[in-house]
Amino acid sequence: MSERIDVGGGDEDPEAAELRSGLVTLVLSLVEIVDEALEREAVRRMESGELDPEEIERLGTHLATLNEEITELERRENVEDSVAELRGQLDGVVDDALTGLDEDPAAKTLEDDHTHD
Repeated sequence: MSERIDVGGGDEDPEAAELRSGLVTLVLSLVEIVDEALEREAVRRMESGELDPEEIERLGTHLATLNEEITELERRENVEDSVAELRGQLDGVVDDALTGLDEDPAAKTLEDDHTHD
């Protein structure tokens, strides 16, 4: 996969390069999030006994390959630090939102209303 994302302006345009880098960072950050969700689901399925040993091996191989590809893309695009920074920011936003739900009395009231249905 040697195709590059074309955002116009050519390779010499600093704005185009920054836009491309930001886009690649965003996409790879989202791919990492999906990868982590897949890994958590795989662990859940293994622990529940839903997978036989061959399926576990195959799933592990596919997830490892995906992780290697993500890492290689980040390295090749020179966005490792940007992806890590964005992931940290996204994790912080999610943590804040979850904390807000835990602390929001209205959210608890809605939750309580649904548990009594």
